[in-house]
Amino acid sequence: SNDYEEEEEKYYDINVIDDESIELELTQLEDQLTESEKLGKNMGNLLLMKASLFYKKRDFPKALKNLELALENFLEEKDLLNVIICHNELGLIHEETGFFDQAIYHFDRALSTLENLDDNIKKIQILNNLGNVYYLINDLEHSYKYYQDALNLAEKEKLEVDAIKTSSNLVEVLVSLKEFERVKKILKRNLEFFTKINDLYGVIQTRIKYGKMYYYLGEEYYDQSYKCLTSVVELIDTIKNQTSLITQKKLEWECFLYLGHLYSLWDNDLEAEDYFLKSLEAVRTFEIQENIKEGIVLEAIAEFYSLKGEDGKAIDYYSYSKDIYQKFGDKLKIGEMKYHVATIFQNYIQDEQKAILYYEEALDIFENLNNAKMAAEILNKLGDIYVSKQMFERALGNFERAKELYAEIEDEHSKNFVTEKINSLKDNDLDVSSL
Repeated sequence: SNDYEEEEEKYYDINVIDDESIELELTQLEDQLTESEKLGKNMGNLLLMKASLFYKKRDFPKALKNLELALENFLEEKDLLNVIICHNELGLIHEETGFFDQAIYHFDRALSTLENLDDNIKKIQILNNLGNVYYLINDLEHSYKYYQDALNLAEKEKLEVDAIKTSSNLVEVLVSLKEFERVKKILKRNLEFFTKINDLYGVIQTRIKYGKMYYYLGEEYYDQSYKCLTSVVELIDTIKNQTSLITQKKLEWECFLYLGHLYSLWDNDLEAEDYFLKSLEAVRTFEIQENIKEGIVLEAIAEFYSLKGEDGKAIDYYSYSKDIYQKFGDKLKIGEMKYHVATIFQNYIQDEQKAILYYEEALDIFENLNNAKMAAEILNKLGDIYVSKQMFERALGNFERAKELYAEIEDEHSKNFVTEKINSLKDNDLDVSSL
């Protein structure tokens, strides 16, 4: 959850959606637009207001259309600040609806237009928005770069609030990169800051990040993670009358997800299942269309059922998860979901034909992504299946390809292991031409 989200929502406030008053405002705006057109006045600001009303109604196609019309108007007028605002809002809507390439395009345009203006606060905001999109598509390198650029600028300009919000976003990437010492430093400073200015929303977000950090620090810290997350859930409960349901669920979904993970690790299956499903419900409450976060939760539920030995449910949830990742074009995740399903068919259901089918589909994806490690892993597993089916020539072919890839990534241990399998097939003088 990013710390600039709240700020964006002030511009497009979605906390109270009163359709009647929106319709009335839209009618009034239409009259003003007709009047402005007659008088040849610039209509950009009115179109921008109209877009924000459609956004409140969750009518994204109309919001986008009016933003694009507003953008044309502002470009004609050479009104650069409003050009930037339009590109930024277009980027945010595209991000929210999963069109990440479009979002990046508009944020980039906003950033390049900003070069002509001296507005560091806006620049920090756009850099954060770029960091957020790249984080969502798992491009940690670009995400880190944009957050770090934003942080450097905020610190250089002594903009404390912006530095705090940016560092809070940066923490997400640093946790993924396992840079825990830096994470601890940032979270300590941020918690002190939000406590000092009595910003409960900031305190909650920081405590959620503490809970995640402790979870990723490993087994010795699970108790601390649990304490953090359960106390945050209680804290969110105390502010639910002052915040919208959407904001509340955006804060809760990760707490529930990680509590589910913890209960699962502690073999408390009933609690784990309950929290995973609560997390899914939270995401489905605040999402507009499918949300990448739903894919993450569905995947966690699939893993949980897989560990419990509920193979049918696990396969279903991996498939639901894959469908979400497919909509967002996350090829790595699609490959991983197919790989997990193949493993269940191979190891637990003992349906070798289906295992081969899913492994082959996953292999295609990993080869196209040049992911040699996963490709080698799959070729190795396919080799094992073909040995058990006594299709020795195919097995040998897969083992040979796996060996080449293990050599390429300098994984000596796996290379030696697969070499033993190759030698064993050859030594046993098996009829490798039998298919």
